[in-house]
Amino acid sequence: MRAPSAPLLSLPTSLGEETGPVFGHAILGDMDHDLVHNFAEPGESAIGPRIIVHGRVTDEAGRPVPNALLEVWQANAGGRYRHKKEGYLAPLDPNFGGCGRVLTDEHGHYEFRTIQPGAYPWPNGGNDWRPAHIHFSIFGAAFAQRLITQMYFEGDPLIPLCPIVGAIPQKDAVQSLIAELDMSRTVPMDARAWRFDIVLRGKRQTLFENRLEGL
Repeated sequence: MRAPSAPLLSLPTSLGEETGPVFGHAILGDMDHDLVHNFAEPGESAIGPRIIVHGRVTDEAGRPVPNALLEVWQANAGGRYRHKKEGYLAPLDPNFGGCGRVLTDEHGHYEFRTIQPGAYPWPNGGNDWRPAHIHFSIFGAAFAQRLITQMYFEGDPLIPLCPIVGAIPQKDAVQSLIAELDMSRTVPMDARAWRFDIVLRGKRQTLFENRLEGL
């Protein structure tokens, strides 16, 4: 019901939008990759199951994409976003901001720590719920080079019930959005780990909300 009813317009970009700014490590804060602590008061931390999300960003040939800026945002462990227009009744966590960012290394790898988000009701239907998910924004060398997607968690029973997921006709495209539990990267007595690889182009590409070719 909130989808556009008319064809999207393609606007030409300028040289400045395509060539700059260039992202670098200097723009990142020391705690940008740690959503457990980057909004918390000293000595405090966010509430909820701690997780590590890691993966690799590659092109269609499997080549690593270094220095890509990944921005992430999500609901807290109760399923509530820190947003002034948030309508869900779940409590806010005073020590969780719900956003962070990280750069891929020379091999295309990235990693950040966070809290596993909760599911939340979706008001478009009578009893629709969105599965736990984390939003990703992947930037190239400039702000105009941006791809947006969502990461879901393997085994979540709400995934096939989600209206947004249900609007994706290809099973492979849905599977590209699901992170796998990675016990080899867990930290004992601290955090589980989930692996979410991102492929920018080609037949195996991750589904991006702002680039839905082939669907």
